[in-house]
Amino acid sequence: MFLSCFRQFAVTAACALALLPAAAANLAVPLDPRLNEQVIMVPAGPQMNVQLETTLFKPDGPGPFPLLIINHGKSPGDPKAQSRDRFVYMATQFVRRGYAVMVPMRTGFAHSTGTYSDFGCNMRANGYQQASDIADVVSYARSQGFIDGEHIVIAGQSYGGLASVAVSTQNLPGVRGIMNFAGGLKVHGGSCDWQQSLVGAFAEFGRKNRIETLWMYGANDSYFSPALVNRMYDAFSGNGGKVHLVSYGAFKHDAHTMLGSRDGQPVWLPEVERFLAQVGMPTQEVYAIAEPAAQPASNYAALDDLAAIPFLPERGRQQYKAFLTKQTPRAFAVSASGAWGWAEEGEMPNERALAACQANSRTPCKLYTVDDYVVYNDTANLPANTMTGGTN
Repeated sequence: MFLSCFRQFAVTAACALALLPAAAANLAVPLDPRLNEQVIMVPAGPQMNVQLETTLFKPDGPGPFPLLIINHGKSPGDPKAQSRDRFVYMATQFVRRGYAVMVPMRTGFAHSTGTYSDFGCNMRANGYQQASDIADVVSYARSQGFIDGEHIVIAGQSYGGLASVAVSTQNLPGVRGIMNFAGGLKVHGGSCDWQQSLVGAFAEFGRKNRIETLWMYGANDSYFSPALVNRMYDAFSGNGGKVHLVSYGAFKHDAHTMLGSRDGQPVWLPEVERFLAQVGMPTQEVYAIAEPAAQPASNYAALDDLAAIPFLPERGRQQYKAFLTKQTPRAFAVSASGAWGWAEEGEMPNERALAACQANSRTPCKLYTVDDYVVYNDTANLPANTMTGGTN
């Protein structure tokens, strides 16, 4: 039996001359200077001896800035192997509106210290355990001079959504609203009724609820069906919980990944702006932040011309063929060593594809395809037989 919930974006695949396991964790991506991105360590835990690896985004200047705290989900497997979450699409929209944004990795995840613990099918305990870290982040943030401690909102996706609703039971000074995106936790295997346990947890959270909440769930969420969402909502609201539920339609292949998708913004942003206004938080854009520069098309080859891809062995070409069925945003990278890497959906797919490739190559990796067009143009270093599909 194991617990999991999708994280904010699809897994990066990394390949060399043989296909490697799909989860290439902790791939390094550069910090985003547009958002003044940095990584800080936030104290947490009963003795404040746990350090939470936390991504911080903020506008230029000293502040004080209103604050958004975004809470991550859980990938299957070892939480320590989970990479740092960033939620860069949501963070960008909030920094534009003058907010600082913190994305803490909770105890035992990624480079946070301490040991992750869960309580199996006891969803109340799971929620409260994770909520304790969020409360510690709120306390830390309110002690910082660049944060407006009276204007804070909290968001969470998947397991982070469950934790965020759990934290709505606390009287946290300065916290005006909680946003739950596809929140919950699913048990794979075993014999417990995890769905009923979730319903019971949300019933208790509703009885103890102190903070306004917004919930967003899509029709094709692979973990939490509309029927289950309605049960959780009825349990929460029927016990006095303050909640506005937004049930939207299908989103791509899986609505569970909506918040971490570049294409999810038209779904969540209007609802979030309405909620922010309702709880007395800023909604107007006050900072101009440029979109990342687009990678130009090179016209090196047709998108589906497998023979034109340089360096790749046959297995790599088959992986590229499979890559062409993936959703955008997406990117595919190659190296003269015969390594390759790709990324689908989520944030910074170009950088993730390059990192996945570079993790298996001693020679530099270059992007070959971005979204639906070829960007590769390094023709000076091609082997003589590349254009007929050979490798070096």
